[in-house]
Amino acid sequence: MAFIDKARITVQAGNGGNGAVAFHREKYVAAGGPDGGDGGKGGSVVLRVDANLSTLMDFRYRKKYVAENGADGQGGRKSGRDGADLLIRVPRGTLVRDAESGQIMKDLSDDAPWTLCRGGRGGWGNAHFATPTRQAPRFAKSGLPGESHEVILELKLLADVGLIGFPNVGKSTLLSVVSKARPKIANYHFTTLSPNLGVVETDGGGFVMADIPGLIEGASEGVGLGHDFLRHVDRCRLLVHVIDAAGSEGRDPVADFEAINAELSRYSPALATRPQIIAANKADLLQDASALDALRAKAQECGFPLYLISAATHQGVRELLREITRTLPTLPPVTVYEPEYVPPVQDADAEPVIQRRDDGAWTVESAWLERFMGNINFADYESRMYFDRALREAGLFDRLEALGIADGDTVSLYGFEFEYWK
Repeated sequence: MAFIDKARITVQAGNGGNGAVAFHREKYVAAGGPDGGDGGKGGSVVLRVDANLSTLMDFRYRKKYVAENGADGQGGRKSGRDGADLLIRVPRGTLVRDAESGQIMKDLSDDAPWTLCRGGRGGWGNAHFATPTRQAPRFAKSGLPGESHEVILELKLLADVGLIGFPNVGKSTLLSVVSKARPKIANYHFTTLSPNLGVVETDGGGFVMADIPGLIEGASEGVGLGHDFLRHVDRCRLLVHVIDAAGSEGRDPVADFEAINAELSRYSPALATRPQIIAANKADLLQDASALDALRAKAQECGFPLYLISAATHQGVRELLREITRTLPTLPPVTVYEPEYVPPVQDADAEPVIQRRDDGAWTVESAWLERFMGNINFADYESRMYFDRALREAGLFDRLEALGIADGDTVSLYGFEFEYWK
């Protein structure tokens, strides 16, 4: 199965159902009155962590997710059914970012469900609009649209310890030795094509270890696989830098150490200060122990402990695990990112935009006005009177008069036109 750790999707919550226009009909009951029911609430889009998922593969082909709309109201004051919520399952450690700004909306690292888009409220039936002077309202309220959003899902693995180093230095072998993880192991570069997680059980407790593949020189600029997987190092509290101490491929251990740390620093300056333990691997192939002197000196210069190990023969692995177990309690917990995204404020009281056309007509635009007009039955006289009164109470006519509107001028509201008279 392919490892996918980034996906862009569009989500749409359900619209609220419309309120019903209905009147009570019953034998021997004259003028039963309005009894239109309310519309149901639209379904919301909810994200929840699924511990059985380790990749965003499910989002590779499906890009749009839409929740169910609320049902319309019915006569007899019967409310419409609420739309079902749409549950989207994601791997633990998934960041939800706003696609436009790139800001973090939520870090899904716990088990609590999170509502990404809320469903629209259902509209009122005409029973709500009955008054002593308007006993038979022939209009109802439309349901409100559900929220929609375009987001980027970005998986950052949750692990206490991250294994870093060049390809073929023994990271996967070490992970398989200390945990029950069974990554693919072979004697060629880029055997590991996706991060592997393993739970390490020790006398001092347990911790999660991740094998981060694909790090080579130039990884922070997209060379090799590192550009895709460097993000998974972000959350690791402790880095175990696995180095081929024997130089079995003709490589210089000190140069490898410096190259990998340079890539981490370029990707994120914070990673340059992350605690490290150097695991000088392949001790069983080491011909001259003095070859380690330069690496030991470099480790001492950086303040990093160094352990000579052989993942293949298990030499020194127990001592390495003891050092990891001793160090982890002194470090901060796994990073959980705080939300950065602030949703735009929908100002319902914002003044409408009023302009005068070349033909002398006045045009009015307002988000509130557009939504309100969806609730009006302009074919009904009482509905039009209700509309006129609402505009006056909102102060729209006062604004038009202040701008110089005269009796008989045409007012255009989203295609609906009428003549203005005081």
